[in-house]
Amino acid sequence: MESKRTLPVLCLAILLGAGSAKAEVIVVTMDSMTISPPEVSAKVGDTIQWINKDLFDHTATARTGDWDVVIPAKTTAATVLKKAGPIAYYCRFHPNMKAMIRIEQ
Repeated sequence: MESKRTLPVLCLAILLGAGSAKAEVIVVTMDSMTISPPEVSAKVGDTIQWINKDLFDHTATARTGDWDVVIPAKTTAATVLKKAGPIAYYCRFHPNMKAMIRIEQ
């Protein structure tokens, strides 16, 4: 009898994603014309959140063309990572600002 009760609960847990890893928010700061940290590791589905502490607008522009996020001065912006692989990015307004995200499946 126990197994008949356990099966529906197990099926519901699987459908609701029990035991699956939650997506993370990875914070990257733009301050004093630098990106910190300059390299982060993430997983597909994670969110990268950029905090622009500078008095200037910045962008987070992927060299692959996957995203081009504008981050106005003293604001925050974010993007969800959709595919695996290393992605170098930079600020279009200040090309010396460069960083890397290593995205795993």
